[in-house]
Amino acid sequence: KPANDKLGENSLYLITDVGTIDDRSFNQGSWEGLKQYADEIGVKPVYLQPKEESDQEYLAQISTAVEAGAKVVVTPGFMFEKAVHEAQTLYPKVKFILVDGEPRANQDAEAEYQENTVGILYQEEQAGFLAGYAAVKEGFTKLGYMGGYAVPAVVRFGYGYVDGANYAAKEMDKQISVRYTYLNSINPDPQWEAQASAWYVDGIEVIFSAAGGAGNSVMASAAKADNKWVIGVDVDQKAESEKVLTSSMKNLKGSVYEAVKSVGEGKFVGGKTTRLSIDQDMVQISDDLSRFKNFTKADYDAIVKKLKDDVDGVKKNIPGVESAEKITDLEFSNTTVELR
Repeated sequence: KPANDKLGENSLYLITDVGTIDDRSFNQGSWEGLKQYADEIGVKPVYLQPKEESDQEYLAQISTAVEAGAKVVVTPGFMFEKAVHEAQTLYPKVKFILVDGEPRANQDAEAEYQENTVGILYQEEQAGFLAGYAAVKEGFTKLGYMGGYAVPAVVRFGYGYVDGANYAAKEMDKQISVRYTYLNSINPDPQWEAQASAWYVDGIEVIFSAAGGAGNSVMASAAKADNKWVIGVDVDQKAESEKVLTSSMKNLKGSVYEAVKSVGEGKFVGGKTTRLSIDQDMVQISDDLSRFKNFTKADYDAIVKKLKDDVDGVKKNIPGVESAEKITDLEFSNTTVELR
């Protein structure tokens, strides 16, 4: 049993973001981490699904959880930032684990923490770098990037993707191109399938879709095209489609598990942001490389080691959100970027 034996029934809660607990994406990854710890201590975790996408509804669901006895509330996604900002003061005895976000009064405000809250952020640019690097090493020269909203996490995925692709192109002494856009949506829609189809017809060989459920529309397009591929996001999405080459992943399960476990063991340290990276093996691409023909495990292990060791500043120099307002403001030696 954990040192904190107050984590009994109805003490571990997760409020889902847009989507369901089995979305094979953000909600599911976070839920699996919570469930892993709950199983270890012999209690049943609980999740609540908001009826709509609004700060008021998110806060209402958090309140429902607390009234039911929640001691820990996990909220997956930046959309919870405002609700958690308010909830952490309303419920000081509850521990809040905000995944992929920081508590703030509004979108443009600075993060404000109480001691009962931790924000978990990931260095998505490293995961994106690995995806772009692998794609070019595989032999692709015409890449695409479809981000959801231009929020920091999605921008980091995209900037890293282009930088990793360029790094591989430089190693191989070839020129490549990347078509780049934000859909301003994370929901499936026939128009995203049509847009991806148009890109594939134009010659784009692989599209990295960091756009939540909209990625399923890109997968549907790839499924109808010959030798066209998709790179999934957040969790390993290869089961979603035979056309998912790999996925640019955050270790959602592992990071939520560690955070919840810290509460159970009386080691929770709140009041700050925890930034997780390749150094803790918290960002990666899928370790199943079976759909690659040319990119090997040895290639993957070598680039991971380069990043961890920061050889020639490769990790330090991956561009971040603060590096440029838009991707075309960045310079890449072997890559042409077309912003759509």
